[in-house]
Amino acid sequence: MNELISVAAAAELIRRGTALSIAGTAGALRALPAGPWIGGTIPYFMVSGGGVVVGDDRVFVTDLSKVGAEVRIACYGPDELARLTAEAFDNGFSLTIIPAGGQAHGRFAREATDSADAFLKPTVGWISGIHLDDMGRACALVFDGRSGREVEDGAVVAHIRLPDEQLASVEIVNIFEQDDGDVLRFDQVGFEATECTVNGERVNLAKYLQTRGATDGRLPLVGDYAGAGINVSFQSIDVDKGQVAFYAPVFTGIDYRLARPVGDYTAEFRRRLAEYDATGAVFSCNCILNFLFGELEGKAIGGVEGPVTFGEIAYQLLNQTMVVVRVQ
Repeated sequence: MNELISVAAAAELIRRGTALSIAGTAGALRALPAGPWIGGTIPYFMVSGGGVVVGDDRVFVTDLSKVGAEVRIACYGPDELARLTAEAFDNGFSLTIIPAGGQAHGRFAREATDSADAFLKPTVGWISGIHLDDMGRACALVFDGRSGREVEDGAVVAHIRLPDEQLASVEIVNIFEQDDGDVLRFDQVGFEATECTVNGERVNLAKYLQTRGATDGRLPLVGDYAGAGINVSFQSIDVDKGQVAFYAPVFTGIDYRLARPVGDYTAEFRRRLAEYDATGAVFSCNCILNFLFGELEGKAIGGVEGPVTFGEIAYQLLNQTMVVVRVQ
């Protein structure tokens, strides 16, 4: 089950002992009984029939009991994230929700791939958030359903064990690719930057983006990670102060380029999804920036369902992508 359902229906599933991952508003999640579930705050949902639904009083439920042979729920503080991979099943995946803006968010983004098992035991999931109208007035939360405890800074995780004959496939739908242009490199890992090198020459990044006409933030940087294109999206670009903030960290030793321009954001996203076969998908999420720039509210975008999030997790933190987990 990947479905938007009433709080009452979700509560009944929990009372039956069904292991769930749940996305919804803080009020909706607080109304749920204790049980085998994890949750995160977000009021945006992809549904197959009506595109992206906003501000619904229902909750989006993924039935984990139908995904794997065993589900083990855990909660980790910012200093305990290394345990996430260490305690994962050898065959399966770890569905993870982390609230936006905290230490856990930053540490996971910087350190997720440091573990030797990072790409052997898949960590997938999303960054919880709030309604964009509530920015500055509310904070993102995650919930450890075993006790109903709200967590402002940490990770809630459902470790899922798959039968030996099954395998989890983590897939990324990304409408962006590197442009054939300047190579940007950074000498520090972080969510902010003032300077970088462009083709080996040190420049102010904000002013460089201004010269490229890229200060609206629609086009991310795309890093070349051993042939895989990973987006780093812009949170803010302040040309006057010469400062740039990102939604995911940039790393040293990676060649970044601006993304190739996309003519019609919505049409391109629909085209990619039309080409995508969601058969066997057990979880998916989509970035809030795709929702905003693609103007996806109420627009049918394909047969994939799930929360629209403040960041996606597929081994590491991603931006402006859709992540899908398929069990084969």
